[in-house]
Amino acid sequence: MDVPGPEFEARPPGLDATHPPDTECDGWSTTDLTLRFASVRGANHRYYRRPRQDSARAAVHEPTGTIVFAVADGLSSAAHSERGALEACEIAVHAMLDFLADTAGPADFQKVAYSCADRLYELAQWQLEVSDPTATEVANLYGTTLVAGTVCPDPEGPVVDVFRIGDSGAWILDHADTVYNPLFRSKTGADIEVVSNEVSPLPFVPDPLDQLVTARLSSTQTLLVGTDGFGDPLGDGDGLVGALFSRHLTSPPSAIWLAHVLDFSRETFDDDRTLLAVWPRTRSQQ
Repeated sequence: MDVPGPEFEARPPGLDATHPPDTECDGWSTTDLTLRFASVRGANHRYYRRPRQDSARAAVHEPTGTIVFAVADGLSSAAHSERGALEACEIAVHAMLDFLADTAGPADFQKVAYSCADRLYELAQWQLEVSDPTATEVANLYGTTLVAGTVCPDPEGPVVDVFRIGDSGAWILDHADTVYNPLFRSKTGADIEVVSNEVSPLPFVPDPLDQLVTARLSSTQTLLVGTDGFGDPLGDGDGLVGALFSRHLTSPPSAIWLAHVLDFSRETFDDDRTLLAVWPRTRSQQ
């Protein structure tokens, strides 16, 4: 049986007024799709006065009804990873919107990833007061994972295109049989004998991207994108955490309720947690 973690009042995250808030959430619908996301500071950071190092952003390309999204998990070893995660999400979303506006076609995810990396280099140049920081120097300051992509409406079911850098995850939750189907290889699945914490984050960008997936959502499925603060306790989805989210994500909850559910307590799982979800809308919901 799962054991909850200790209860305590969260402590303020240091003296930097620019630190992100403890919790943020958002939610809205287009004609064809419904989106929710929430990001909460983990118990470890709440206790030790560290900022939330996760981030998420989403927007819609109005002419096509395509949702663009990004989720990032700043590395705990990076000095300013909360800034890296936020900047990566914002640049990724803007870059994908620009591609859709310019071409009305799919975003070039390779260029999106490089745009995010370029922004982290710019930040490092300012922080270090050097013109040409190394990738390692940038990672030590602003290193972050990134999962980003698009959900495009389609008569046969919304089409998901998503890529990742690092070890954050994405799943398709099938409500018909309560199964979480990972879109990327999991580090905590039943077939994994040794869990690795080694991450190759932004600003490092594989060329070509080696973790790029296309999928289609049915009316009984939900796209989930989350950091390992969600993915690690989820595991294969067959435990209490999987049952919790399957129950609450059958239909779109309010954004505030998603944040509440995401802030569950489970012993040893004290990382920041971010979860973004997209549902197809039925005719009766439109």
